[in-house]
Amino acid sequence: MEFLSSIFTWQHFINLIDIGVVWFAIYKLMMLLRGTKAVQLFKGILVIIVIKLISWYLGLRTVSWITDQIINWGIIACIVIFQPEIRRGLEHLGRGSLFFNSNKKQNEAQEKMISALDKAIQYMSKRRIGALMTIEMNTGLEDYIETGIPLDADISGELLINIFIPNTPLHDGAVIIKNNRIAVAAAYLPLSESNLIPKELGTRHRAAVGISEVTDALTIVVSEETGAVTITKNNELIRNLTRQDYLKLLRNELIPKEEAKKKNVFVRFIDGIKTRKTKKNSHAMSKGGRKH
Repeated sequence: MEFLSSIFTWQHFINLIDIGVVWFAIYKLMMLLRGTKAVQLFKGILVIIVIKLISWYLGLRTVSWITDQIINWGIIACIVIFQPEIRRGLEHLGRGSLFFNSNKKQNEAQEKMISALDKAIQYMSKRRIGALMTIEMNTGLEDYIETGIPLDADISGELLINIFIPNTPLHDGAVIIKNNRIAVAAAYLPLSESNLIPKELGTRHRAAVGISEVTDALTIVVSEETGAVTITKNNELIRNLTRQDYLKLLRNELIPKEEAKKKNVFVRFIDGIKTRKTKKNSHAMSKGGRKH
């Protein structure tokens, strides 16, 4: 009892909260930096710190002095370099979305986005207007967003249709959707070099497969030759989708994941125990039935 009472003290509880808050802050920082060029700069900072530690251990005074100067001035440099990320983080904090998210509002926004995509796809598919639309999922698309023309616009079927009308300034390239908004148009996506892509598919389909090879983005392609609808995700090419098919796929990818988050870890743990008990009982009953 004395041993347990020495462990479960108020100070230890405060220390656990302290560690948890720090790790949560680090996690959120990583989420903000993910998909941006700041990740590479962050790796460079880690390399400099490692060089500093090695030079200190080996007694390399000149190298250690140089790394000290870089670190001292690097604090100011980091504020300048990471200014967009810092601003974005403060904006999230100001909106109250850094720590808490409204699942209901998120699902409503995604339903609205799916409805706008459906309207645009139906219009362009019937008239064989080529289109390439990429939806950011977990992996950031900042490097590809930088190649496009900024829009930062609400999603609507009419706007998507106007973007891809032939012989207009924005029709050639991809629309990238981020946080339920059209981030950019006319963006460049990496082309896949896979030999498994059918020969009859063009550049849009290769770009859709290419982005699915390097990210978990969901990409929709409307063929200008046939009007067929194709979706790519995780290096998978799903062709010739009907309206019912692509709507079901979009809802499965964009909405249920948010609903699943409503269950906390404890509830999922209890559900898992109940499921295992049910399976054991059914297994025992089937054995009893075979014995008789």
